[in-house]
Amino acid sequence: MNHTIPLGLPAWLAPAHQRVCAWVERLPTTPPSFVAARLLDRVLLPRLPDDARQAMTGRCIELHITDLGIRLRLQLGARGYAPAAESVETALRIMAPSASFLRLARGQDDPDQLFFERALVMEGDTELGLVLKNTLDAIGPLLPEWLLFPRGRPAR
Repeated sequence: MNHTIPLGLPAWLAPAHQRVCAWVERLPTTPPSFVAARLLDRVLLPRLPDDARQAMTGRCIELHITDLGIRLRLQLGARGYAPAAESVETALRIMAPSASFLRLARGQDDPDQLFFERALVMEGDTELGLVLKNTLDAIGPLLPEWLLFPRGRPAR
């Protein structure tokens, strides 16, 4: 995997960053997936429409934060989101650097724009991807504005 260096890090750290990412990618996905599942249970699940809930239930969605080497494997069940085991087939994989995921969470960019800029890659069930995209578009930013913009909303 080609690891781009995160914004704000000096270029001379690129070799060390690549080694760290290669190491992080070998770690188990369960701990960060568990944290992400608890967060999604609080911020997404209460606002998730029934049709989207039905489409996502039992399907593994993997988010790969490429510049950090972090993979989150999530599955929606009757009790909410949970980490998906490595043995569960991935229905949809979304790969992007952390800055792109942050821009999506803030509502600064549309997933289509990031896709066409090649800042976001989607693999797998495109119908599930469209359900997820349309749901997130309808819901808007997932996190409260004070958390997304601690110093005030930036000018567009």
